[in-house]
Amino acid sequence: MNKFVIADSSQCIGCRTCEIACSLAHSATGEIGPASFAPRLTVVKTGQITMPVLCRQCENAACANVCPKGAIRYMNDSVTVLPSICIGCKACALACPYGVINLKTMPGTGSIGHRTVAYKCDLCAGRNHGPACVEVCPTGALKLMGTPEIQRIQRQKQENAAGGSSTGTGH
Repeated sequence: MNKFVIADSSQCIGCRTCEIACSLAHSATGEIGPASFAPRLTVVKTGQITMPVLCRQCENAACANVCPKGAIRYMNDSVTVLPSICIGCKACALACPYGVINLKTMPGTGSIGHRTVAYKCDLCAGRNHGPACVEVCPTGALKLMGTPEIQRIQRQKQENAAGGSSTGTGH
């Protein structure tokens, strides 16, 4: 099972620290500014909730399935976009059921002044401490989930159901 990051809206305070950490983790220079601020998650704020939304690292990822060039692949333990192959067709953004594929304009080569490429959460592949967003969240609203965590929550829900509780969330 693919690991993924999940957010708990009851704990999110909308501080956007996760977005900043994500941008920094993916910055080539270790610095960000208005032109280079490109988090791979989005904090959504509505009248009812505030929480980051990011890639669920789907097992049979719709974004990868529709990519005509194979620029979205499962590698480094995540569903990853290879910008060098991406042609900017935007099919992945339309196919993603969570709306988490972002598009950015990059410098082009030759006669092409710029080009658009897709980007999304890659679980901070290659980062020693895992996803930066999880590490910096001041309230612990973001959690890296994998098979053991899902099984633990499922087991807690089953125990709650067996005990007569119908609201077991595992939290």
